[in-house]
Amino acid sequence: MSANHYTQGQITLIQGDLTAQDTDAIVNPSNTSLYLGAGVSGIIRAKGGDQIQAEMDKLGGCPVGGAKVTGAGKLKARYVIHAVGPQMGEGDEDAKLKSATVESMKRAAELGLMSIAFPAISTGIFGYPMDRCARVMIGAALDIFHSGQAGSVMKVVFCLWGAEAFELFKRELSKR
Repeated sequence: MSANHYTQGQITLIQGDLTAQDTDAIVNPSNTSLYLGAGVSGIIRAKGGDQIQAEMDKLGGCPVGGAKVTGAGKLKARYVIHAVGPQMGEGDEDAKLKSATVESMKRAAELGLMSIAFPAISTGIFGYPMDRCARVMIGAALDIFHSGQAGSVMKVVFCLWGAEAFELFKRELSKR
């Protein structure tokens, strides 16, 4: 995978492997049952170990737009924040994705973390369009920074799989 980087203020875009990020927390694009299935979640389980799923099992699920935290097992990060994004067609998708992003940053701030890495939530099997995801997630992160509600969080990384996703996020960030 390419090592593309683009930074503006407290937001960094990286094309690469989310599980390899050296941030305090990474965000798992989860489902409401908090089960590590396929895609990014499957990679998190494979590289982080089954203890992440064991901790998730004790959390009792999570609503769409919410976020819960576990340890990160064998990953570089100390925590995994499990954010539940929307499935396309369920209604009010943009607000739900914004909420999942904001709630993830709140969980990081509650733990006193300084950095968090997000994937493009809901763009896989949940069918959310990548360009809308870039607009909503970058907008949510910037809103939190500009409102002074980021707490300890000083750096947000969007770790994107593939050149197309990276370019869409880069284009959106450059508009701001």
